Amino acid sequence: MMLVTTETIPGHEIREALGLVRGTTVRAAHARKDIHAWLKNLVGGEIEEYTKLLAESREQALDRLEAEARERGADAVVGLRFSSCEISSGAAEFLAYGTAVKLAPRSS
Repeated sequence: MMLVTTETIPGHEIREALGLVRGTTVRAAHARKDIHAWLKNLVGGEIEEYTKLLAESREQALDRLEAEARERGADAVVGLRFSSCEISSGAAEFLAYGTAVKLAPRSS
């Protein structure tokens, strides 16, 4: 499955748009990791605990988006975007969304 941020895919034509697909996850940091991150914030530098948490969240959101696209019979997702927001203190939603499409090889 091709996942692209562009509206088209070189070498292919979009035969059919199947609609919006999305994948989402809501995550919170473990209290111990959150305290460690808070202490790290005092001295500066990368907060590895949050970097890892966000990377895992992105991957899970993408996996869910791809699963929804496959269920609809899509060959690709175009216009892929990410969004995030705070749900409550210490918990955030991470959302991946785009348009599921069926592709046809581009004719010469």
